Amino acid sequence: MCRATITSRGHQLTGTKPHLTRRLARLYAGLTLYGASSALIVAAGLGSEPWNVLNQGLATLTGLSIGVVSIIVGAAVLLLWIPLRQRPGLGTVSNVFVCGLSMDATLALLPDADTLATRVPLLLAGVVLNGVATGLYITASFGPGPRDGLMTGLHRRTGRSIRLMRTLIEVTVVATGFALGGTVGFGTVLYALAIGPLAQFFLRRFALPEPTPTPEPMPAAGEATTVGDPSEHAILQR
Repeated sequence: MCRATITSRGHQLTGTKPHLTRRLARLYAGLTLYGASSALIVAAGLGSEPWNVLNQGLATLTGLSIGVVSIIVGAAVLLLWIPLRQRPGLGTVSNVFVCGLSMDATLALLPDADTLATRVPLLLAGVVLNGVATGLYITASFGPGPRDGLMTGLHRRTGRSIRLMRTLIEVTVVATGFALGGTVGFGTVLYALAIGPLAQFFLRRFALPEPTPTPEPMPAAGEATTVGDPSEHAILQR
């Protein structure tokens, strides 16, 4: 039976356990879909999203799979969080591993895309599903991905805008990845233009409702009010 939390306003927040379970399901469904959708974009061969241009280049250089490289790059980015004083969450750590493993598994199952009639639908499906995945895992509220945390950390440390930090990071990784042999093309431009509106749309569609407050009788004068465990309340509000 799920536990209830009493707030300082005398309301009871019900459904804590189902709410947490639903968030966890969204987190891992979103991360798995994110890796799979990235694999569709890579398989299309028309240009990858910025970080996968870098991952492709490093995979070409090292001979490792793109999923394994993605995990290594994600872990390396997390190390950059230390001087930025960023704190990873469950979603941050899960992002590093689940996306890379899902990408490799999907690429292993996909047939070769030899014609534009196959590659264009793969690209379009990958971009749209990537937007769906972004909406799912972000609304789970278990912490930003390593790359998003790098962006927000640099924003706080430098005082520069999020837009500038995002642009500088992605231009750097695309240029580096392209120099190493990553694929830049129409798909890279399409992703850059489409992912923002798609992510915003699906973030609104998947936004979880706040737990429903159940009115409780207010305490009589002089009677103490019970306040829930702050850490438990924080989970609900993250």
